[in-house]
Amino acid sequence: MTEFASGAALASALARRIADRLAMAIAARGEATLAVSGGTTPKALFAALSTEAIDWRRVTITLVDERMAPPEHERSNHRLVKLNLLQNLAAQARFVPLYSADGDAPAVAARAAEAIDALALPFDVVVLGMGTDGHTASFFPDGSTLAEVTDPGCPTSVMAIEAPGAGEPRLTLTLPRLVEAGMIVLHIEGDEKKAVLGRARENGPEAEMPVRAVLRHAHTPVEIYWAP
Repeated sequence: MTEFASGAALASALARRIADRLAMAIAARGEATLAVSGGTTPKALFAALSTEAIDWRRVTITLVDERMAPPEHERSNHRLVKLNLLQNLAAQARFVPLYSADGDAPAVAARAAEAIDALALPFDVVVLGMGTDGHTASFFPDGSTLAEVTDPGCPTSVMAIEAPGAGEPRLTLTLPRLVEAGMIVLHIEGDEKKAVLGRARENGPEAEMPVRAVLRHAHTPVEIYWAP
């Protein structure tokens, strides 16, 4: 775990780390892919990352998960990314949403899976958050499709999931898409989440604290960034 004195210091350092990784991918194959999470924690990171001087025209950004809500909705992760990351230099990046307007959550997830499968996979960088219940992405304890979305052999890139603590039905990248990424970041802030992470790193069922699925199955060590 890399610890910082403040969220601002973390945002600056992690933005540079992500930008360097994206620039390496662009240099190697002419493009880069980045999947990011929602919530309030990454806002400062997004603002810092948006000013990094890389060739954003060659970067495709998508979401780790999304609510079944239109992009103008205040709880939409699309909206969060548009307002905080797709700004400044990063406004030149291509954005691939998960949500679309027609159909129920499984139908929307199927369309999103097609869009994700058309990208240059695996992702170069995936940035995850974590809730105090041990969820990451939309892998919620007691989620309706938790067993499927956290199956290392899941054949689908995006699935729908519902859970008591999730609010709206969700769309989420599945475990294989996350753990195969070239760089996996877990960005958390606050003492409570640090304690939750400590419990998640102990033995116990993945279904109880689904972030364990990522920590245990990641193809490369998860880089943990924490600030008070």
